[in-house]
Amino acid sequence: MDNIERLYKCYEILSEAGDKITEHVAEYKEILQAVKGTSKEKRLASQFIGNFFKHFPELSDTAIDAQFDLCEDDDTQIRRQAIKDLPKLCQGNAEATVRVGDTLAQLLILDDATELQQVNNSLLSIIKLDTKSAIAGLFQQITTGDEPTRERCFKFIATKLLTMGPNVITKEIEDYIVEEVKKALQDVTADEFHLCMTILGATKLGNTITGHAELVKLATEQAELNTVDTDTIAVDDEVVERFIQCATAAAPYFSKTIKSTQFVAYVCDKLLPINTWNLIATAISQDQIQLRLLKVFAEMITNTDKLENANERINAVYNVLLEYMPLPKLSEEDTADTPPSFQFSHAECLLYALHTLGKKHPGNLMFVEDAEKLKDFRARLQYLARGTQGYIKKLEEALKGKSVEELKTEENQLKQTALKTTSNINILIRDLFHSPPIFKHDIVLSWVVPKNSKLGKRHAPITFGDKGAANGNQEQEVQDKKPRPSNEQKFYSPPSGKYSGKVNSNYGNNNRARQRGGGGGGGGGGGFRNRRYNNRY
Repeated sequence: MDNIERLYKCYEILSEAGDKITEHVAEYKEILQAVKGTSKEKRLASQFIGNFFKHFPELSDTAIDAQFDLCEDDDTQIRRQAIKDLPKLCQGNAEATVRVGDTLAQLLILDDATELQQVNNSLLSIIKLDTKSAIAGLFQQITTGDEPTRERCFKFIATKLLTMGPNVITKEIEDYIVEEVKKALQDVTADEFHLCMTILGATKLGNTITGHAELVKLATEQAELNTVDTDTIAVDDEVVERFIQCATAAAPYFSKTIKSTQFVAYVCDKLLPINTWNLIATAISQDQIQLRLLKVFAEMITNTDKLENANERINAVYNVLLEYMPLPKLSEEDTADTPPSFQFSHAECLLYALHTLGKKHPGNLMFVEDAEKLKDFRARLQYLARGTQGYIKKLEEALKGKSVEELKTEENQLKQTALKTTSNINILIRDLFHSPPIFKHDIVLSWVVPKNSKLGKRHAPITFGDKGAANGNQEQEVQDKKPRPSNEQKFYSPPSGKYSGKVNSNYGNNNRARQRGGGGGGGGGGGFRNRRYNNRY
């Protein structure tokens, strides 16, 4: 009898043994040995191991390891079959389910689409069989796995697990997921932090004021707002990046009830003092890092309480704003030689911040009390207004008469955002140009999608130069139409002017051999992991 026939014979004996199946250990061991045989023997072994697994608990470890060996086979067909058959090991066996869940979690990094689909299907199958044990296996990999594996596990939870409905994601299971994600937050990279916050926001925490407060608290703990001095910030780009990431995660949850005061005060005290501001991200795309910071600052500032030390904190905003509001040129010759370059996206954020804080603290605008400073400020406003109005006119002309379909093109979408930016600046200037400034108008920041609208992608910064105005009707274009990574921002370029490069923090990988469904230790404290090290982000 050849080996294939013998495998079928063993299967027949075990199938017909009934209550006496436990007496046929030898036959089950033969099936386990077949994982070292030919391709056909391996495929048959994969199908048979799970069928009788529950009857031989003393061989459970051997059987699980045999099935795992098949999941690592060189033959794609054998791997797919073995992955498909893994759920058979989990019926009525919580310990095996944790181990299988852990192994399937490791296999989420597979590149082959068909194999990956089978991994997903098998994971979903064991989650339906024993939800908590299967999820425990996933979280073991989140605790012990390498960077790519952890990320794939988080994404599986966010995109697959949480969409399985209330029959699977019961209150008990959701509570378990929330607690495990909170534990994971003790040691995460910035990318993982955002995935964790996305997961938590999709649970009960995203639906209540109490939950929102808890999410803000988690982001605040990660930001470590009280542990970094200004000198460190000035030389440590990672501290700034961590703050931007945490503030961005917290921003959607700020409201009239949950205040952003602690984050706003941190920006004013630690990041906006001009000596620190000018040193932020000097080694990389400074304009974009600073703009990302200003945008989240502007989003948060609406929901701040009245600030302590308001004079100093508003003055910090004012001083940085002056960096983006150049003085008029002294003569036409100066203008011709060096046309002004306005960074309108930066200016929108800072004007909005000054306007919002001025509305809350009308008696704390120190520059208003100084005649020379007020004169200087009004001159800068007037000069910025001239440039803004010129671009508004050009943008309106460029968009005039466009059909609905034409307005949907990327270039015209970017022009529309540019028009929102410049129009907002124009409105804010009108209020601030009054003597004393008034705070009559409310605006929606150009990149913010109103809450009653469908969520749309945020548009990138607009930085204009004035050169195009001097060159007449120079064609407007979108810079760099090459394919670009999804994390690289795209932006509209009027006739001239410069933009910063892409912003992206790559946190790296730490590839390591697949584990055999083990447990693992925990992480560190607050802050982000930098790559897979245990020191803080």
